Amino acid sequence: MRVFVTGATGFIGSAVVKELVGAGHHVLGMTRSDAGAKWLEAAGAEAHRGDLEDLESLCSGAAATDAVIHTAFRHDWSKFAESCELDKRAIETIGSVLQGSSRPFIVSSGVGVAQGRAATEDDPPLASSPSLPRVSEATAVALMERGVHASVMRLPQVHDAVKQGLITPLIAVTRAKGVSAYIGDGHNRWPAAHVSDVARLYLFALEKGTTGARYHAVAEEGVPLKDIATAIGRGLNVPVVSIAKEQAQEHFGFLGFFAGRDAHSSSVQTRAKLGWNPTGPSLLADLGNMRYSEV
Repeated sequence: MRVFVTGATGFIGSAVVKELVGAGHHVLGMTRSDAGAKWLEAAGAEAHRGDLEDLESLCSGAAATDAVIHTAFRHDWSKFAESCELDKRAIETIGSVLQGSSRPFIVSSGVGVAQGRAATEDDPPLASSPSLPRVSEATAVALMERGVHASVMRLPQVHDAVKQGLITPLIAVTRAKGVSAYIGDGHNRWPAAHVSDVARLYLFALEKGTTGARYHAVAEEGVPLKDIATAIGRGLNVPVVSIAKEQAQEHFGFLGFFAGRDAHSSSVQTRAKLGWNPTGPSLLADLGNMRYSEV
């Protein structure tokens, strides 16, 4: 299958590219740079010049392939709302090309769609709000209603020993503040999965998935924030402290919305439907093995 991958040289996208190529698929990977093009060619993929703001490049990439996997997202946290709007336009643009065909379109989103219990694949996406303006999944659902063969990949904290989703900016906050903080008792949980397991799940969703499905790329249903803060504190050699909920926004900045959320999530349905069995290292293992001086 010929597959267009956005974000093809990013943290998750590059792992997806390797997984697809290894499985015998032909990958057309979107990249903005010469270095990205060279990496894609070395990985056995074909480079496609463009970015999320270049709607023409998104259209031509989607038009030239049998399927699309959308992993790109502009991680400019100072302009998060703008990044979310850019993501929405990109998804809509790709969907307009795929409409009227049976070509699959896998859209990346996030887990944590329920509170007080484990979120499941049956839970609808969270409504957009000023604190959480990302509408990737809602945009995909709107495309499904227009006949696009879309599905959604809900991502947890995707990690290896170098990068860990929202935990990477959390480490930056910890370094800047001089303490590793959690809110209250720190028992709220963030789900996680190693990047190699997540990449394999994208492959399974492409080859065995169904239109309209939601998949949870969750290996660990929930790692307590106190444990995450403790691992970061140990790695940076700074104190680990509890702060009040009212202090979250001031201390964590944009992460304040997420820092106190209990994003406990299940992947029981995903594992059963796609035969996915994650085997990668745990989040805490990767946090214990990372080189904090290089982050």
